Amino acid sequence: MEKNQKIVFIIHGWGGYPKEGWFSWLKKEFEKRGFKVFVPKMPDAGKPKINAWVSKLRKLAKDADENTYFVGHSIGCQAIMRYLEKLPKGKKVGGAIFVAGWTSLTNQTPEEKPIAKPWLETKINFAKVKKSAKKFVAVFSNNDPYAPFSKNSKVFKQKLGAKIILEKNKSHFSGSDGVKKLPIVLSELLQMAK
Repeated sequence: MEKNQKIVFIIHGWGGYPKEGWFSWLKKEFEKRGFKVFVPKMPDAGKPKINAWVSKLRKLAKDADENTYFVGHSIGCQAIMRYLEKLPKGKKVGGAIFVAGWTSLTNQTPEEKPIAKPWLETKINFAKVKKSAKKFVAVFSNNDPYAPFSKNSKVFKQKLGAKIILEKNKSHFSGSDGVKKLPIVLSELLQMAK
């Protein structure tokens, strides 16, 4: 990989997969602009576990530096934060964009609750996360049934100093919500990577 090559990792959410929704579109758009893009299939997406997801990220992004960027969807945002919090002191990535990220959830089914529990209850060291990346952007939808805007946006803004963007009627930004393109993520990351 040539020096200063900009790299983007797009991390899908719970029950997600690499070709879901807007990921393929975003990958193509970044590639057109000379970025190297990875959209990995995360382990056991139907029953995501913190350690499995973080160690997968660690393996993938082992040489992450200030030319490395992350885009996460839903639980993928959590995986990215938990990866960043464990980076060695002094190591920094270019930035992260969180789409429908959460630290509190609503409308879980009884089957989902035990899966979500460790993600909701295992504390994240936000101070460390903040030190590990230059910039953060958090994108929410005004009608997200799972990641309530007011609660979650507050956390990203206060703890990470993230720029908060509210989209209209994108629900949880999942493939099943019919979101096939997400231009806001493209433009924000291009700004970030300037």
